[in-house]
Amino acid sequence: MSSSLTDLPVRGGNITAATLPDAERKGLTKKEIAADHPTWCPGCGDFSVLALYFKLIEKRKLWHEKVTTIAGIGCSSRFPYFVQAHGAHYIHGRALPFASGISLSRPDLHVFVFGGDGDAFSIGGNHFNHTARKNIKMTYVVMDNWVYGLTKKQTSPTSPIGFKSKTDITGAMDQPINPMKQAISAGATFVARTTHTNPNHVLQMMEAAMDHDGFSFVECLSECVEFYEGAFDASNPRKGGVFNSVPADHDVTDEIAAYKLAGEPFPGHFGIFYKNNRPTKNANEQKIIAAAREKVTGLKDWQILQKNFDRLK
Repeated sequence: MSSSLTDLPVRGGNITAATLPDAERKGLTKKEIAADHPTWCPGCGDFSVLALYFKLIEKRKLWHEKVTTIAGIGCSSRFPYFVQAHGAHYIHGRALPFASGISLSRPDLHVFVFGGDGDAFSIGGNHFNHTARKNIKMTYVVMDNWVYGLTKKQTSPTSPIGFKSKTDITGAMDQPINPMKQAISAGATFVARTTHTNPNHVLQMMEAAMDHDGFSFVECLSECVEFYEGAFDASNPRKGGVFNSVPADHDVTDEIAAYKLAGEPFPGHFGIFYKNNRPTKNANEQKIIAAAREKVTGLKDWQILQKNFDRLK
């Protein structure tokens, strides 16, 4: 906010950036969005996602009072520390219920949630399923690196069979979660996949997710260069891999087709797998609230309370 704006008196207060018409406000710059210096390991894929989140905020003119950044616990969940905006670094695995409260109570905000494979699919797995089926409006970006990086190389829910870690010294033996299949079957109405090595694609997926009216899930492959280097080389053309876009003839409204696409062997495809327009919990609750208010039109607050007390007698 420029100092000159705060010196302009107007009736009822001073002019601030928030009181100007949207058309007259300048979009935020990266300098105004960035907060603390990121503390990830050099080369971490999360740097790419953070840079593109800044670019998204700049491009779409998401001013400070209209965006909130929520995360749980983990390397990727440090996002709120690095973004100069409203947000919270919440409890491990509980970012989604916290974000749900924000979304339902403040429908004017763009709610972004960031997490990792452990935060999203292990301790937070149940919340992931229920937030998806309820179709609460928010954008959930999960940086999947197939390993617990913050706790120094432990097997995560998405670690492939055979991966050797401190918790599976002979190699992981449990079937890994398929995030895309889980999101589709749980009821998410927008499901997409990308990778940090393709920045333009990451931005495209985040924009499409933000514009969707419902629960938007984006899985972003994010390499942990410290504890699982080379995990995603097969999806990186610069390392001899291949970046397969979702086929042009894929019907994103076909849930079965999306589920089959999600089952293809790694590296699979990247893009929007599924998109469906289903009423959000936000919209459904607003209908209930509106119907309840119609019954008390013209009554004062104390009269409404009295009616409620009378029903208890």
